[in-house]
This record gives sequence, C-alpha cells and structure tokens, in this order.
Amino acid sequence: MTGSTACPVSGAPSVRQSAPSGQGAPSAPVTPSAPATCSVAADPLLLGVRHHGPGSARAVLAALDAVGPDAVLIEGPPEGDALLPLAADTEMRPPVALLAHVVGDPGRAAFWPLAEFSPEWVAIRWSQRHGVPVRFIDLPAAHSLAMAEEEPGEQSASEPGEGAEGEAGHAGDSGPLRSPAAVRIDPIGVLAETAGYDDAERWWEDVVEHRGPSRPSRLSGPGGPGDAGGPGDDGSGKDPLAPFAALAEAMEVLRETYGDAGFPRDRVREAFMRIQLRAARKEFSGPVAVVCGAWHVPALTVKTTVAADRALLNSLPKVKAETTWVPWTHRRLARHSGYGAGIESPGWYGHLFSADDRPVERWMTKVARLLRDEDRMVSSAHVIEAVRLAGTLAALRGRPLPGLTETTDAVRAVMCEGSDVPLMLVQERLVVGEVLGEVPDAAPAVPLQRDLTRAQRTLRLRPEAVDRDLDLDLRKETDAARSRLLHRLRLLGVGWGEPGRGRASTGTFRESWRLRWEPELSLRIAEAGMWGTTVLSAATARAESQAVSATALASVTALAEQCLLAELPDALPVVMQVLADRAALDTDVGHLAGALPALARSLRYGDVRSTGTAALGEVAAGLAERICVGLPPACTGLDTDGANEMRGHLEGVHTAIGLLPDAAGLRERWSEVLRRLSGRDSVAGLIRGRAVRLLLDDGQLAEDETARLMGLALSPGAPPADAAAWIEGFVGGASGAGTLLVHDERLLGLVDAWLAGVAPEAFTGVLPLLRRTFSAYEPGVRRTLGELVRRGTGTGGASVAGGARGARGGGAAGGGPGGRAEESAPGFGAALDAEGADAVLPVLRLLIGGGGSAVR
Repeated sequence: MTGSTACPVSGAPSVRQSAPSGQGAPSAPVTPSAPATCSVAADPLLLGVRHHGPGSARAVLAALDAVGPDAVLIEGPPEGDALLPLAADTEMRPPVALLAHVVGDPGRAAFWPLAEFSPEWVAIRWSQRHGVPVRFIDLPAAHSLAMAEEEPGEQSASEPGEGAEGEAGHAGDSGPLRSPAAVRIDPIGVLAETAGYDDAERWWEDVVEHRGPSRPSRLSGPGGPGDAGGPGDDGSGKDPLAPFAALAEAMEVLRETYGDAGFPRDRVREAFMRIQLRAARKEFSGPVAVVCGAWHVPALTVKTTVAADRALLNSLPKVKAETTWVPWTHRRLARHSGYGAGIESPGWYGHLFSADDRPVERWMTKVARLLRDEDRMVSSAHVIEAVRLAGTLAALRGRPLPGLTETTDAVRAVMCEGSDVPLMLVQERLVVGEVLGEVPDAAPAVPLQRDLTRAQRTLRLRPEAVDRDLDLDLRKETDAARSRLLHRLRLLGVGWGEPGRGRASTGTFRESWRLRWEPELSLRIAEAGMWGTTVLSAATARAESQAVSATALASVTALAEQCLLAELPDALPVVMQVLADRAALDTDVGHLAGALPALARSLRYGDVRSTGTAALGEVAAGLAERICVGLPPACTGLDTDGANEMRGHLEGVHTAIGLLPDAAGLRERWSEVLRRLSGRDSVAGLIRGRAVRLLLDDGQLAEDETARLMGLALSPGAPPADAAAWIEGFVGGASGAGTLLVHDERLLGLVDAWLAGVAPEAFTGVLPLLRRTFSAYEPGVRRTLGELVRRGTGTGGASVAGGARGARGGGAAGGGPGGRAEESAPGFGAALDAEGADAVLPVLRLLIGGGGSAVR
C-alpha cells in the first residue's frame, strides 16, 4: 500500500509505502520535500473530494477500507453531530439535507445536502458500520448564519474546485462567508483548460468520475501517482490513496498560484477545521481520516499555531441555531434548478455510483425502459446500437469512458430518431431524476411539521418530487379534507399545492390541484410554526393576524374567501368584522368593485362546503348596492388607463352579481346601471361597448337595439379613436366575441363599413386598437370573418357592406333599425330563425330530462 499524507503541524508532506499483506516488508518512506516531523501512525488521512461526486465517493470508500482510521472527520457544521446516528436509521433514505436555522427566525437557514453518492454520506455510513466515531469539523452554523445576516447581498456560488456543500442565503458551507467584491477563480476550470478541455465538468468526469479498476488516473503523467488506478479500485495491485495524493498536489499548486481564489473567508473555516483536527489527533492514537473539499486539503497541511487559528475566530458573530434532517430531491441537486453548489446530472451520477459494472449498458437499458413506458418503439437492437455508438463517440473524442454527452448523443440518434422531444423526457426523468429522500420520524421537527405528517398519512397524500395532478370531489369527505389541508397550507405560505384552473373557472364541487414537494417547504413549515402547533390552529392565527393588518378591502375579501375554502370557523368572525368595518369606511368604487367578486365566490363555495355564509351574504349585498349607486359617476371622464381598469371592474361585478342571490331586484338594478353606461356620451367608448355587450349576452338588449347603439357609436361624427375603443369593448376580450360577428351579419356590416370610411390620417391611430382586438380571435374565426367580408362586397349577393351602408345612412335600410341585408352570405342566415330554434327543444328535453321551462 502506498499512501500520501501531510503533517498539519510542520506542513511537510510525507509518503509512506508498504506492501500489501503477504508481499514482504514495507519499503522505506519517500519524502519528496522536507522530512516529516509527525509520527506515521498519527498522520491524518486527508481525503480531498468533490461534493456529490460518485468517483470521489468510491475512492473514499476504498481508502477507508484500506486504512481503517480510528475516527472520521467530515466537512459540515458541528451542530449536526447529534443527528449523525439517524443516518443509520432504516427509514433514512438519501437524498437528504442537514438543515440549520436560527432559533426564533427560521427564515435564516442553511442546507447541507447529501446524496447516496456523496463522499460525505459514504464516509458517515462507513463509520457507522465499523463503529468508528464520526464528526463534523466545519465552521459551526451558529457563526455562518450570523455572518450571512451581516452580508445579505451575497449570492450562493460554488466553492472553488468543488461546489459548496451548503446552500446559502438560505446560506450554507462557504456561501455566507464570501466577499462579494472579490475576483473569484475556478481552479478546476484552470486545470481543465491546462489539460486542453473547454468544459471543466467534462474534464472532471474523465479524470475522476469515469475511471474504473482498469482505467488509470489522468491527474498526472505515466509513472506518476495518478497511475495507481481509479476511484473504484479495490486495492488489489493499486493504491487507493494515490488519487487523493495527486489531487492534493494539484490543489496545492493552484492555491500557491491563486491564493484564496476570491473566497477570503474560507480562511476562517479552514482555521476552525485545523483546530478540530488537532483535537481529534490528540484524542485518538490511530490515524484520523478527514473528508473535505479538495480545495481545503492544502490549508489543512499548512504550518500554523493554535493561537493564530483561534485569533481568526475570536471576533465572529454568533446566533443560536437548531439543526435537523429534511428530505431533499435530485432536482434540487441539479445546478440549473438554482442550487449553485449542485451538479448537472444527479440521476446520471447516482447511476455511475450504483452500477458495479457495464454502466453504459445498464444506462441504455434504463433509457429504453423509460421510453417503452411512454409507448415509444424501442427494442433490444436499439440498446445494442446505442451502446456501440456511445463507445465509438468516446473513442473519437479521446474519453476513457462514454460520458453523459456521448450517451445522450447516442440516445438521440438511435432511440429518439434525432428528436429532442423524447430526449427531454430522458433528461427530466433519468439524467436529473425524480428522487425524493425520506427522513425518520425520530428526526427533530417542529410540532407543526409532525401534525402535517400525520395529516398526510391519514389523507394518503404522500409528498412527491414530481408534479402530480389531483382532482377532488368535495362531496366526498376525504377529498374535502384534502382540500381543507391544501388551502390551510397555502394560507400559511406553504405552497405544496397550486389550484388548477378547474376550480376558478367552474366554481362547482370539484377542485383541481397540482402538487409538488420541494425541500424549501420544510423551511416554510418551520417558519409557520410560530403561528401554532397544528395546521388548523396555525392557519387560524395567521388569518386573524392578516385580517387585522390588512389595509385594502380587496385583501380582506380575498382572505374571507380563503377562510371559507380552508374551513376556519374560528377565524371567520374576526375576518367578517374587519370586512364590515373596511367596507363601511371605504368610499372608492374601484375598491368596492374589486372586493365583490371574492365575496360572491365565497358564497358559492360556502354553499358547496355547507358553510354558514349568512353574514357574508349581507356584506356582499351591501357592497353591490353601493356599487350600483357609485359606478356610473366613477366611469365618467376616464383616460385610457382608467377605462381599462374600470372595464375589468365592470366585468368582475357583472359576474359577481350573477352569483349573488337576487335579493330586492339586485340584478335588475345592475341592468339599469349598464343601460345608463351604454348610452352616456361622457363615458369612455371602451366601457360603453362592454356595457352593451354584457346586456346583449344576458338577453337584456334586443338585437335591433344593439345594432342601433353600434350605428351611433360608429357614426361619421364619432372620433375614430373613440369608435375603435367602443369596438374593442364590444367584441374584444370576451369569450365568443368573434363568433358574435360571424353570426350577426348586421353588426359585422357596421364594423366593416365604419372601417372602410375611416379617414387615412386617422387610420394609423386606430389600427393598433383594432389589431389588438381582432388578433385575439382564433384563426378559424378570423378566416370566416374575412370570407364574409369578401362575399359581402362581391356581385352575388352579399350584403355585409349593403347592410352597413344602410346603418350609416340612418338605420332604415333593409327594414331594420340597424340596417338589414336583403340577402345573406351563403351558409348564414339574415336573422335568427325562431321556428328552427324551437324545433330543437324536444330533443333537449330528452337529453337533460327537464320540462319545457327548464330548457328555456
């Protein structure tokens, strides 16, 4: 066995050589620099790794098996030492993360993620299997969290040469200890560039991750320590410590060249590590193994004094921190997900770590199985050909083993027929992966988390790392309880589920949700723990607090709706009292109009959930009455932006009044309001057009009257911009607006004739409005409208333009107030065929099983 270690006291590296068991006496030590002053038995075993690297994990496992240290020290916060025994629990399944947060302020927190292929996790599990003490030796979270608070502007970034193990800011590892103004160097990128690579990730894979027992290391030239074998070696004829020696040598040169690489506060962390290492060497007589980022290895061998190291730590700020284990996901390990210390392909790295042999063949088999499950035709011949192609690409590119790039290219060409669409599925499901870790119930947790866990089990709502669509029938008790839980969590700021469009659009007894569990939700739950020990009590307290502090009426009405959806009977009286007070004092019609829709929805959903809403109905009716009185004056003299805002209020109130009980003729009063708006010249054209459309859709306005109002709005005396705004309000934005013009020939003729008569100097000004209006129509509707206009101006017949001319001439042409064409375009009637429509009623009665009045 050949090993390379260094004395942290003298700073002199020493290499000791010994023969494997049964192969003779050990040879003399080799000292490439100054003689070592530490005894060989006490020299620490420094294992520099890359966090989340499967090659590093296998190398650590081989080194620990070969040396058998008396203790193992791992880069991580010492507060996690008490939680290390939980790693051996049968319910603990990585990926998991060590979570540290400030007591009383859970928002200030840090994560230290660990995957099954993380070298630190491998070292922890090896220590537990062999009964060897294991400890964390990085800077305590109590200091790192306090320092993160002092530097709130910093962003998480990868630690030089490895990738920071903690997630900062949510800050962790070196994240909160960095100077934002420093010029940062990527040493691994420098090594990759020196080796002729333009991709540091690819270089690392070639020299570390993809090396197997038969593939020598490429960290140094032939004959150097790197030829000792790959990180997967079992020690037979190879030295499992040689890769660490070669990597330590490379990092030492880099640190001599680049210093701290723009991470000056790493000196504080490394000083604490040296102190912990000295204490461990005094405690244990045998070798002590240190598993840390390769970047730190040279710092652990420098010649320093205890006093100098402690001086760096004396002035550090400190807070009180708590730690626990939380589930993590492969997606959060992926760099593109926003975790700056992650890896691009956790699923691929997990495969490399778990595949003992033929990793490429096994990977292609996984890909084929996934594609077959998605009904794609993939045979064993595809697998064989993809493996061959990947191997050929690796040989052409000079790689020791087909990497992710080669396997992806082969899958695209052979199994996906050159398409990136199925390849995206492979990337999502396999390369990144959809793994969600689990932690045992014995892990420390706030009471709110435990109550949520019990509710999840009772309701059979298992957290998953993938998107899951959930359709709920609120008439079923289990589904209703699931709905209440999800709404309560949303009120607490725990966005496990997002409501789908089904509930918002239909408002029936069905709800649609999309669920996805993210690791950050554990932190949100810890933050919400200040409101109560159960989900119900916490949601109630949060709702009451929000109601008291709310300043806008719309916020209170939205909160009332949430209370009904979440079924918070104790919070609802408080919210209703605040709502009544705010509504009585608020005189802004816009505020009242913005608040009414939420109240109307609350009444409707309260009926579905059998919730008492009498008080809510009284407030809603009062708001509607005040809106009916104040809306017409509020719609006078508005500019373009004000008209657009008021149109939204108009539509919202119209929908809300349709949902409210028609007490004291409320709907009739609202119809009168719309009629007043539609005929008042001082009201913006956008609002007048929308009012006419709402009346027409409700059957409150006859077709002839509608045509008359349009003819007046589009008369030659009306300003073109105002006329265009009227058109936008009438036929823009609403569902089926284009269909109205398709089936009502007179209205289309009016629009066509008006547009043809707009003066050239005004046409440029109205064109954007018209384009915005008609571009929202479906392509088929636009095509039909164009065909109708073309036919109407032809010789045979049509009459779109003729009807328009009659309307503009005074409204008498064609016998109708708005002008009616003598003939219609082929396939379209000139007016509604009442007799033909009545013929459909008997069939409808049979289909819906109702009487004639129900159909009508």
